[in-house]
Amino acid sequence: MTTPAPYRLLRDSRHKVIAGVCAGIARRYGLSRGGLRAAFVISCVLPGPQFIAYLLLWILIPADDDY
Repeated sequence: MTTPAPYRLLRDSRHKVIAGVCAGIARRYGLSRGGLRAAFVISCVLPGPQFIAYLLLWILIPADDDY
């Protein structure tokens, strides 16, 4: 197994709550995992396709254990 490059966007399987999408995005851009998760949950009360976007990212972003 090779170590993933730090600049790649991968779902984080070690710090996942649901699918690791928020943790992977936070790791890629140097953000707080908890802060990004909180922002996502708060954004879910606003109208928009947040849940669908999360599901698409879950499908499209590879997990880091695949690399």
